[in-house]
Amino acid sequence: MALYCPKCGAQLPDDAAFCMKCGASLTGTQAKQASTSTPLLAPQGVTALKCPSCGAPISPKLGEMIITCEYCGSGVTLGNEGWKGIQKQTMLLINFGEKDKVLDEIHSLMDRGLLHRHLQENSTLEEMNLSLIPYWIISVSARTSITAADMVSNVGQTATQAAILGLILGGMGGMGRRRFLSPGFSMVGAFPRIMMMGGYGQGGMRKTYEMDNNYNFPIVAVKSLTEYQPKNYEFRLKERLLFDISKVPKGVKILNGDIGEEAAGYQVKTLVSQLQSDKAHEKYHMIQQLQTEVDVSESELLHAPIWFVRYDYKGHKITLVIDGNSGDVINSIGL
Repeated sequence: MALYCPKCGAQLPDDAAFCMKCGASLTGTQAKQASTSTPLLAPQGVTALKCPSCGAPISPKLGEMIITCEYCGSGVTLGNEGWKGIQKQTMLLINFGEKDKVLDEIHSLMDRGLLHRHLQENSTLEEMNLSLIPYWIISVSARTSITAADMVSNVGQTATQAAILGLILGGMGGMGRRRFLSPGFSMVGAFPRIMMMGGYGQGGMRKTYEMDNNYNFPIVAVKSLTEYQPKNYEFRLKERLLFDISKVPKGVKILNGDIGEEAAGYQVKTLVSQLQSDKAHEKYHMIQQLQTEVDVSESELLHAPIWFVRYDYKGHKITLVIDGNSGDVINSIGL
């Protein structure tokens, strides 16, 4: 069972004797309490509450469900019962914090391929900013059952049909072949069995497959950014740390969120089901039936450094969403 500070809700190492964030001691009964859920800070509808770590005043804005204390960085979230401290709050460090470094990465992306040649050179940079964006990282297991046509059998039977047809045509005289291949000739009456052999609907050609995958799926916790919701992207979670506001450079804004953990749990089921479907269609052909079961386990709040870059290309808007930790592209819209 994970260990959390009973005072500020920060996630701690299993052998911690005190909280690395607020300094609270963890001994005996306190250590047992630390492994339980964090206490309720305030009921729903309050206009002001205190940070569970430093005691600083927090004033939720209308619609906000995730707030990061601007003084110590502790997070609170609004659930069905009210406001609570966030138990699992992590962050990714900014490895791509310089604009020139990010623009170099973007240049290779925008000019990659023949159709994108000199795209960045002919575009005007309109906006470029870096923020820490909250994402719910939800552990998901997905199992998809797939019924699809056996392409090996289909290919073999198609080849057989072609061979039979070739023999038939070869055995005909010149007039017979011309009549057989004329636009007005119908094979339905003449050779119905040839056309029916190997039909894709026959049960013998169908096979059932299972596709199991596990994800640490990110759900952006800001409604205004749902347009940039990742579809098939995972952050480098092995590099994440416990959230520490002192590691956030000055001038980098930390966004609050308005999508709660429960809503993110519902959303992730839809997105993972779609991702499983996409992967199935890439791997299998002639899919006749597909069913996915998604199980959601634990979640955490991750603050990820995100660059939003917007270009204008002859009146056409191009938006790029860049992971400031890895330098990878999360989304590209209009490109």
